[in-house]
Amino acid sequence: MNKKVILTIVGVLILIQLIRPGANKTEAPSPQALTAHYTVPDSVLTALKVACYNCHSNNTSYPWYDQVAPVSWFVAYHVSRGKKHLNFDEFEAYPVKRKLKRLKDISESVEEGTMPISSYTWMHSEAVLTASQKKLIITWSDSLHHQIEDTTKAAL
Repeated sequence: MNKKVILTIVGVLILIQLIRPGANKTEAPSPQALTAHYTVPDSVLTALKVACYNCHSNNTSYPWYDQVAPVSWFVAYHVSRGKKHLNFDEFEAYPVKRKLKRLKDISESVEEGTMPISSYTWMHSEAVLTASQKKLIITWSDSLHHQIEDTTKAAL
């Protein structure tokens, strides 16, 4: 009985490896990328790339364990949700109102410590933002928010 259960579990684990979500990878830089249209200081961009871009861009860096089901499904789900909320590679395509909302969300979530999410930082300790990185991101995000807001008002 135990041998059959173990063989069944092993068989299921092998079979689920065939169900693979698509990889979040692109070759060419996006013309709609935030960095193609706005100034992002190197220190801020570095922090964003380490802490945010895996889930909030069109290019996720996958460690080996992200290739194993069901972990790959969990990762694909979080990346999909993250990109739906904010995608740095599609930022310029957003309407102004959405850009402003996302910049406000960045400031608030970094300040409150809700981003990056704990399930991500648990496996990616380098993504834990220091107090100085948080301040840099918040200051930049607030500044860009005001810049876009002012530019929009001036255009009217």
